[in-house]
Amino acid sequence: MNSKHHKPRVGISIGDYNGIGPEIILKSLKDKAITDFFTPIIFGPGKLFTYQKNFFKLQNNFNYIEEASQAQNGKLNIVNLWKDNLNVDLGTPTEESTKMAIESLEAATNALINGEIDILVTAPINKDEMMKHGFAHAGHTGYLEEKFGKKGLMFLVTDDLKVAVSTHHIPIAEVAQNISKEKIKKQVKMLHQCLVEDFCIEKPKIAILGLNPHAGDGGVIGNEEREIIEPAIKELRDTGILVFGPFPADSYFQPSKYKNYDAVLAMYHDQGLAPFKTLAYEEGVNYTAGLPYIRTSPDHGVAYDIAGKNLADEQSFTEAIFMGLKIFKNRSEYQELLGNRLQRRRQPTGNEVDEDVPTEEV
Repeated sequence: MNSKHHKPRVGISIGDYNGIGPEIILKSLKDKAITDFFTPIIFGPGKLFTYQKNFFKLQNNFNYIEEASQAQNGKLNIVNLWKDNLNVDLGTPTEESTKMAIESLEAATNALINGEIDILVTAPINKDEMMKHGFAHAGHTGYLEEKFGKKGLMFLVTDDLKVAVSTHHIPIAEVAQNISKEKIKKQVKMLHQCLVEDFCIEKPKIAILGLNPHAGDGGVIGNEEREIIEPAIKELRDTGILVFGPFPADSYFQPSKYKNYDAVLAMYHDQGLAPFKTLAYEEGVNYTAGLPYIRTSPDHGVAYDIAGKNLADEQSFTEAIFMGLKIFKNRSEYQELLGNRLQRRRQPTGNEVDEDVPTEEV
């Protein structure tokens, strides 16, 4: 779709409403002028958001609709998933809040697949509680991979720091057995494509971290670097991808080092996310790279400890919205450029003459 003539529709799943999800959503959308940039569509109970608006003394006005296709530009739309009263117990996950988090995510994801929204922004969920109530995945990424039928890549981004992780929500004891040369190659190729298409980086430079302390120290502290990561890097370089490493994780995130690369692939969740959240906590965005649809989220959790205290900072959620818009614009322009490339000329039939091929004089 041509982004120049289309106001993007941003679908928002509410997460666990007993956490800070509704609060940061409402705060991010409190400025009426924000609808000049996109059309927001929240998937959740209307009465809940009226309650939260009054609780936090905000001035949001809602347009209640039955499905996303009815959303109106210039308004804050709510697909009213539940019209009955809800019990709100801020700071404590409940069966009701957990089931609503699942229902909201499923409704928003289906709207994305059906083309009713262009971008999905997800508020924080309680993974443990959701799995207790039948949700089959330890997070958004696995769920979206199953729905879209394609593997994705957890990718934490700001304008100048971009960190992907090779493995994410698995025990640390299982990390080594879940990395392989072929997996790293696929993930780097996915990351490379994402940087080109979604972030307009023509020739990305990608760093890879080692698994072990000091990147294995030549095999003294582990062999995964020599046996898996280094061969993957060599084969990727042979394809023309600018990939470097493996780098020791304990020193890579010094600004003088990481700023030399466009992105880095960490081997496991905390290896990449701990430094990312330290350096970029308020502005960081969690983006699922490699999927056919755009999904972003803030880089923090449900924060039950501050729910209802009017202390939640909406900056990361706001960044997630605008990062999604930026990626939508970049993807659209990339597809337009591809579409404008010269197509192979069709072969002339018997009585036709290709204007670009000189004819022989008789």
